[in-house]
Amino acid sequence: MNTSLLLDTGQLTETGLRRTADGGLNASWALSWPEQRAAGVEPIVLQASFGGGFHHPHLRGTTVHDWPLNVFSEEDAAAQLSILRAIASSDLHNLVYRADYRIVPAVTASSGTQLANGAKTT
Repeated sequence: MNTSLLLDTGQLTETGLRRTADGGLNASWALSWPEQRAAGVEPIVLQASFGGGFHHPHLRGTTVHDWPLNVFSEEDAAAQLSILRAIASSDLHNLVYRADYRIVPAVTASSGTQLANGAKTT
């Protein structure tokens, strides 16, 4: 997403694993970029949490809320990548709706700007 849509302008901030007040665990990764910050909307956030009273952990986005996270093996973890991508792209869609399509650098790149994947905008 940072490469293809944000044209490498994104900044990733991660919290690392933290203990929550209820004894659970939480970690988050936030992707922000200049246009998003200027528009005053939240960054794209992926959050993994396992609350003290939960039966299983959850994934969560900024605007896309709880998704089950059932991981019992490396194969299960690898299979979650498509879910992470779905949450992040859904959040970006919702953030555009809250602000403006111009918060996505790839959308507003001039026609002469070379995109990261080699394509040119039209």
